[in-house]
Amino acid sequence: MGQAAGRQRYGHAARAAGEPDRPRHDGAPVAGSELDIRGVRGGPGVSAETIIGVDLGGTKVKVGVVAGGAVSRAISRPVSANAAERVVLDEIIEAIAELFDDRVVGIGCGVPSVVDVETGTVFEVENIPSWKRVPLKAVLEGRFGVPTYVNNDANAFAVGEHCFGSGRAFRDLVGMTLGTGLGTGVIIDGRLHSGRNCCAGEIGAMPHKGMTVEDYCAGRFFLREGGIGGDVAFERARAGDAAAIALFERFGRELAAAVMIACYAYDPQAVILGGSIAAAFDVFEASMREGLAGFAYPHVIERLVIEPSRLTDAAVLGAAALYVDAIARRGGGESTT
Repeated sequence: MGQAAGRQRYGHAARAAGEPDRPRHDGAPVAGSELDIRGVRGGPGVSAETIIGVDLGGTKVKVGVVAGGAVSRAISRPVSANAAERVVLDEIIEAIAELFDDRVVGIGCGVPSVVDVETGTVFEVENIPSWKRVPLKAVLEGRFGVPTYVNNDANAFAVGEHCFGSGRAFRDLVGMTLGTGLGTGVIIDGRLHSGRNCCAGEIGAMPHKGMTVEDYCAGRFFLREGGIGGDVAFERARAGDAAAIALFERFGRELAAAVMIACYAYDPQAVILGGSIAAAFDVFEASMREGLAGFAYPHVIERLVIEPSRLTDAAVLGAAALYVDAIARRGGGESTT
């Protein structure tokens, strides 16, 4: 497509004549939401409590202090991805210790892995080969003496949106993280749905076009189809590069498949997009919505809110929100699974 046409697509997509208004909201919390940071299941509010949020990636760990729904201080430290399990654990502990004090009531950890949510055991982390069945919850509780909750990082993102972000307006939502890979977290009736084995919502692993959904709906798409990372593609698209804009338009049509899977499986009110590629939402939104035209039940798509996350420090907030989610479940006498 020509550069002029590409530029026309860049920016908030105009509504076609006769197209119904898409649902909008003001981001206000849903009354009685179990994950409202200002009060959990009718109990005392937690806004004055201080929580440590930990976001573990393949090359670094980010740790932040969260109170009142905001990150007051955060640090980022490298992790020795190829080192022994204990070395990586010590690096995480040292990063937490820099911010930990006697005001902290709990720790939440988001990790790029499936997790035994009940025991806080991390089964494996793709970019940290030594991590196999690491008892992260037990280690951190033993070191810091406060309740610690561990979950998949995409689940943490979804909980963070529902607790602190625009997802507060919805009781049923899907959070999708668009980075090198595709992560998905699911909130059903105001509660995180991890499934029995923390595998619920792993849409990216589903077979798709001879590969997986993740290969078409995340950063891997840009590397394979354009030979560049998603961040580079975005910079070029923002500068008006026609080839980069066209690449994002193709990506949008592919991403529609992941959104449709989420709708068929969970029928959410909203899909909130996070991760580095979500910053380019204005570039791929129109083509994504074109791809959604093939959904079997048009009224579902008409009602569905799809938007990028507006949170800053979303990963740390999401990790801290795991503590809020766990307290909500304890207040209702429910399991943390």
